[in-house]
Amino acid sequence: MEQTPQKCIGMRELQVGQRATICSVGAAGELGRRIRDMGLVPGTDISIIGRAPLRDPVALRLKAFTLTLRNSEADFITVTPL
Repeated sequence: MEQTPQKCIGMRELQVGQRATICSVGAAGELGRRIRDMGLVPGTDISIIGRAPLRDPVALRLKAFTLTLRNSEADFITVTPL
């Protein structure tokens, strides 16, 4: 049986406790560099560990650390849910 590839969705669509792999980072310039410098590069596995009461920012876990992103930054990142 052949597996169908999962589609990429926006990081903001993930729920707390959900895991995903980063597909792409669409930000350019200084913001794109800053996001990539934080370790958010294609192929990296992440998990959503929490959200603030108003859903902004989002806390995520990658590799061995926890990171928070504003939704305006998360909107540039697409992921494949695991």
